[in-house]
Amino acid sequence: MNEDEHATRRRDRDRAQRPDRPSGNPLASIDYSRPKYPHDIHPALVPGIAIDEQRRRYGVDKIILGVAGVLTVAFVIWGIVNPASVGEVADAAYAWTMTHLGWLFNAVASVVLVAMLILALSRYGKIPLGKDGEKPEFSTFSWVAMLFAAGLGIGVMFWGPSEPLTYFITPPPLTNDPETVEALHQALAQTYYHWGFHAWAMYALVGGAVAYAAYRRGRTLLMSSIFERLFGKRLTDGWAGQLVDIFAIIATLFGTAAALGIAVLQIGEGVVIVSGASELTNTVMVLIIAVLSIGFVISAVSGVSRGIRYLSNTNIVLTIGFAALLFILGPTLFLLNMLPSAVMEYVGSLFEMMARSASWGQETLDFQSAWTVYYWAWWISWSPFVGVFIARISRGRTIRQFILGVILIPSALLFVAYGVMGGTAISMYRDGKLGEMDTVQPAQVLFSMVENLPLAGVFPVLIMAILAIFFITAADSASVVMGIFTTRGGQDPPKLVVVFWGLVMGGIALVMLLLGDETALEGLQSLVIITAVPFAFVMLLIIVAWVRELRTDPLALRQQYAEVAVSNAVVDGVDRYDDDFSLQVIRTEPGEGAGAEVDSTHEDYTEWYQRTDEEGDPVGFDFATGQWADGWNPETGEVETVDPDAVNGSSSPEGDPEAPTKN
Repeated sequence: MNEDEHATRRRDRDRAQRPDRPSGNPLASIDYSRPKYPHDIHPALVPGIAIDEQRRRYGVDKIILGVAGVLTVAFVIWGIVNPASVGEVADAAYAWTMTHLGWLFNAVASVVLVAMLILALSRYGKIPLGKDGEKPEFSTFSWVAMLFAAGLGIGVMFWGPSEPLTYFITPPPLTNDPETVEALHQALAQTYYHWGFHAWAMYALVGGAVAYAAYRRGRTLLMSSIFERLFGKRLTDGWAGQLVDIFAIIATLFGTAAALGIAVLQIGEGVVIVSGASELTNTVMVLIIAVLSIGFVISAVSGVSRGIRYLSNTNIVLTIGFAALLFILGPTLFLLNMLPSAVMEYVGSLFEMMARSASWGQETLDFQSAWTVYYWAWWISWSPFVGVFIARISRGRTIRQFILGVILIPSALLFVAYGVMGGTAISMYRDGKLGEMDTVQPAQVLFSMVENLPLAGVFPVLIMAILAIFFITAADSASVVMGIFTTRGGQDPPKLVVVFWGLVMGGIALVMLLLGDETALEGLQSLVIITAVPFAFVMLLIIVAWVRELRTDPLALRQQYAEVAVSNAVVDGVDRYDDDFSLQVIRTEPGEGAGAEVDSTHEDYTEWYQRTDEEGDPVGFDFATGQWADGWNPETGEVETVDPDAVNGSSSPEGDPEAPTKN
């Protein structure tokens, strides 16, 4: 039903239910027959519904756990029995995706960033990711720390020094000559492009949509919950929603496993340096994963409020401290001059970098396949995990605070961290301190760099500690999210389920590491890319689904009514009384008021806040007192005996004061 039909239906209903306004004094009292809203409350006045205020049964979804568990465990077995075939499949998937769908990833990255900025600055930006007046659950520092650790983490230490150095030695096609001043600034700008606004906009989209559905609309913390309005409740709660959540689990497992593998490789390099061993062996990598997995289990059983928060706070302090030491002990004056220039180069060349595609030639296609498109696919594959996790920690913030915070704050921290690490690596390379290198080895660059600084014996241990905490935090965060997917959206999934997914994730990382060397890890990353293809389309659908829901949000309705009412009143006041008028609220003729163009009784506006019991049957509820008509107590989760007179009679499903109550 379109808006015109809504308005016509509204006017017809008003004329049938409300008597004509009497002649004479327009402020005279008249009879008023209220439409039948759920719980006798207008949709514009609903304060929102939190996920923990809804009555639903959480528990392990055997289909999701069975299908996703069997598939992923089978992959681990396949990787142990025949690792060569895993690499072949990954390479084939990577080549096909880059050849046929590279344009899709570029388009999605740009569309998502633009859509998020428009949404944040629009009138919808004031809508909270929670009930009206709800305060954020975590402090800003803890919130930023968890964003930084869960969404970025290991990449800072692994790619921070090596990626800018790579672009400095071999610049992107059609840009600058190698190892020039222009190549220096372009190297940082290109790195910022891959890790900055575009990446975090993807996280903001998924996280914001999930948080809105859970903490404003009372749905579960599932990827499938985003599409309830778009696909319908039956399909969302049925097989279609299960498929979405199964795929989200698989994407999260492989995406996070690759990051954990990166951490293990770099920690292994540190072990080689500290121990004096000649090379990193498979036995050492197995031991590293085993030790880190024990740390993950300890963190997982402690819960998100303690384990992840403490580790995240610790890690962001260590990371900032490490970057500060590099800044002070390294080429400080060079970095002070370079950082602002690199950021401005990124801002100035942003649209030019966004415009590059396969149409620029084969060299650009090869570069994008290896870097840009790969990164967009990587962020998309991580978006279910990071998005749901940051949704879980962002309750109570407005959409504007959330989107701008998620996009700008981690990006700003990244600009500094990558600028310091990448700038130091480039400076040392130009001074000959890193030696000759034909190709950059990412796992080795950071350790080679700190060898040229004071306290060279301490830095490798500090780096390994930071990477270990990043490993544990990422594994913990991802496992909690997969536990949520497995338990129909339960906010505190069983510890055994969380530990199971964490161990499977570690097993996948181990399989890929045992394939041989760093190229084997690239094979895993290539395999991850194919899981991002469906999510590229899903993310575009998320934009449509989220905006469609925001149009019927209570706050959006109030804003719409206010704009119409004030506009009409001002025109009428000036026409009748020139400068001498004020505004008062009175009843208008049907179809002439602030909500003339809104059919507020339509299910688009009212269906979502109809309370139900655990079986999905409608139950009365009084929004003024928070009482359920059947006596359900949200604190105990039990249905208690209730006096029908204690609950507003019109809070029954149909507004009937004689509706029966349950004991």
